[in-house]
Amino acid sequence: MTENAGNSLKRGLAILEVFCEDRLEWTPEELMEKLGYSRPTLYRYLKTLREAGLLSSSASAGFTLGPKVVEMDFLLRKSDALILNGQKHLKNLTERYACTALLVRRYGDRILCVASERSVANPRSSYPRGRPMPLGRGAIARSLMAFLPRRQLVPMIERHMEDLHAIGLGNTVEEVYESLRRVKRAGYAVAFGEVTPGVVGIAAPVYDAGRSPVASVCVTIAGHLINGNDIDEISAHVRQAGLEISEALSLERETEKTI
Repeated sequence: MTENAGNSLKRGLAILEVFCEDRLEWTPEELMEKLGYSRPTLYRYLKTLREAGLLSSSASAGFTLGPKVVEMDFLLRKSDALILNGQKHLKNLTERYACTALLVRRYGDRILCVASERSVANPRSSYPRGRPMPLGRGAIARSLMAFLPRRQLVPMIERHMEDLHAIGLGNTVEEVYESLRRVKRAGYAVAFGEVTPGVVGIAAPVYDAGRSPVASVCVTIAGHLINGNDIDEISAHVRQAGLEISEALSLERETEKTI
């Protein structure tokens, strides 16, 4: 791919990046103002994305995400090794406890649920599958951050210092770093009501043969249903699930290298 082609691809993908929960529809004029593209350039990208099914246009001249996104999500569920290897562990956890069990994928500074199971009729969760979660709060975030190499972790702490300070992890970058080191030594993270009030989150990292975690396995459960001993028991099972999923992913990665 040439440099010009690569830049063009990035500029086209930047249009998809502006869609979020707070802005589900954009007019061409709004996109030009947001992205700084000329009208001919923008319309060329919009035409390509619409023809690919990644965008749809409405009668009001606004653009929304298109049906190709749904098709790709279906394919993701059938091909993602994390989901395929982790689903049975989610079922095991929900059979054992009245909870919601989740697999949460990390990419860059974003984390979001890619699979979940539940054994309660009305689960208390603010973040269903596909909705990005805060990186500065909750057991899932800490179960991922705590296991990153220092060179990756410190800049991430700096970017999310306000949230990390607000939940009591420390007043400085070094204090937060030491708090996360304690999570790493434990092998899992526990949080009380940081993401959803009244809910306890217990999470452990998942690896795929690399040094940095790629995902987290988590149990969320109503705080009034458990005590300290229950948390210790659940934490052990969540940590074991993380280890077994990591082992399966690592084995698949090593198998791919030998083919």
